[in-house]
Amino acid sequence: MACANPHSLVIASKDAAFKSSLQNADILLPDGAGIVLAARILCRPIKERVAGSDFFLGLSEVAEKEGQLKYFFLGSTQAVLERIQKRLAVDYPSIRLCGVYSPPYKEEFDDEDNKVMIDLINEARPDVLWVGMTAPKQEKWIFQNRNRLNVPFTAAIGAVFDFYAGSIERPSERWQRLGLEWLGRFLKEPRRLWQRNLISMPIFLYWVMRAKLHNMVARHDSC
Repeated sequence: MACANPHSLVIASKDAAFKSSLQNADILLPDGAGIVLAARILCRPIKERVAGSDFFLGLSEVAEKEGQLKYFFLGSTQAVLERIQKRLAVDYPSIRLCGVYSPPYKEEFDDEDNKVMIDLINEARPDVLWVGMTAPKQEKWIFQNRNRLNVPFTAAIGAVFDFYAGSIERPSERWQRLGLEWLGRFLKEPRRLWQRNLISMPIFLYWVMRAKLHNMVARHDSC
């Protein structure tokens, strides 16, 4: 599973490996108000946004009821992973945390790094592997190593690690309902998120309007 938003699609247009990882994901969440807006403009069947955080919490609610499902968290820092472990034990006591691992901070992992991670995961035998390394690194890692992982379900959820651990506060439900969660995050972290909001979003909107115009010219613009 991976998440799609305007920024990730713009990056994928320039990164073949990232593009392949998104195209080959079994589940691709519309995690961005821009995706929903584009679907409405282009008459596509996407009615609402599904954030990575909401997917994580929703699946965990189901896992809690089912009982004895095993989670493994790969990514972020050891401090964040420890906070996740403590909160998970309180929120979802029926879920078994079978492993966590904070990989070395590198632009790209070497063969030894990958072997360590894959061996740890396969030995733990999780039912669900949550990967939080930020995009596009996490999606590409999953895609490149998917055939070596003995895990039924693997999901790239990026910022969800920090949100759930409480190290970064997710914008309130009011922002989310208005479709402005992106703005709430941008106001809190402008230095980190300026590129996705001030560069990628305009590019994405240009693509959408270009596609809309093409549909109108081709006389296929009907919902």
